[in-house]
Amino acid sequence: MAERDADTQRRSNEPPAARPTIADVARLAGVSKGLVSFALNDRPGVSADSRERILSAAAELGWSPSVRARSLSSNRAFAIGLVIAREPGIVAADPFFPTFMAGVETELSGSGQTLVLATVTPGRQEADTYRSLALDKRVDGVILTDLRTGDERIALIDELGLAAVTLGRPDTDSPFPAVSIDDEAGVTATVDHLAQLGHRSIAHVAGPSSMLHAARRRRAFERAAGAHGIAPRVVETDFSATEGAAATRHLLGDPDDRPTAIVYSNDPMALAGLAVAQRAGLIVPRDLSITGFDNTDLAEHVYPSLTSVATDVAAWGAIAARVLLATIASEPVDNTDLPPARLVARESTSHSPHHP
Repeated sequence: MAERDADTQRRSNEPPAARPTIADVARLAGVSKGLVSFALNDRPGVSADSRERILSAAAELGWSPSVRARSLSSNRAFAIGLVIAREPGIVAADPFFPTFMAGVETELSGSGQTLVLATVTPGRQEADTYRSLALDKRVDGVILTDLRTGDERIALIDELGLAAVTLGRPDTDSPFPAVSIDDEAGVTATVDHLAQLGHRSIAHVAGPSSMLHAARRRRAFERAAGAHGIAPRVVETDFSATEGAAATRHLLGDPDDRPTAIVYSNDPMALAGLAVAQRAGLIVPRDLSITGFDNTDLAEHVYPSLTSVATDVAAWGAIAARVLLATIASEPVDNTDLPPARLVARESTSHSPHHP
């Protein structure tokens, strides 16, 4: 026992094994360091036999690339940035962002890249964050979310020399590829669904009109409502559950003029609205139908389960990362359109209480 303890103590005092280097791989494979570098970076000029011997030696030694060394030798950060300009509380409460980032990470995990995340307030702090990321060479490119009307970030990022991909198409000229989802199709399907259930008084709790995707959803709601002869009612919010709840209280405040259905621009606001309605003594969906957007996991498990618009957020993140990495590598990239959003009908919608 004493001998075992002494042996354990001796091993713990030994310095950690040095990380294997390209030189170690070259010695084991019997080739030059230059040839190892070519083989490990998948460059031409290496015979199939030499490449196989080098890869086998690297695997045997447990060699893996040093991101720091790669950055110094290539003048690249091997990282991409995601700057989210929303209040931290809104970001933390909205399942969209964790799901989107999980999709990004699935694409980065096999490429030796990392994700640099920053949560900021819109305006000067946001612009300074992009400048810092570029000037400190912390990222090679960024994913641009929550596009705005006349978005000034596009010109800034282009001026800073960063690669970028935008989520959705901006309303100004952009040198960057876009990865887009047709969320209008989901909103239109939602209004059609409610109209078929006999609803003629439908309200929309919208996101901020300065954000292009919130404005698109609002326009889609107003068009679809108008197509059914329904006068649209809209309350604008900041996308937070708090403001979603406040908008619901406002809409339900007058019992003689309250809507029979409310279309929310995201699931957190819809779930907050569901709670407000139930506290007010309304039964969903008998007295009020409620719909959300993004079809988060929780939508299926609340009671009543939430009718929502489904988008593949994780796939959106993965494809955005893939397009950005291709852009950084100077590969030709086109705009990418993902499958349109679709309605998932559940228990929170039913016939209008005024439906015969």
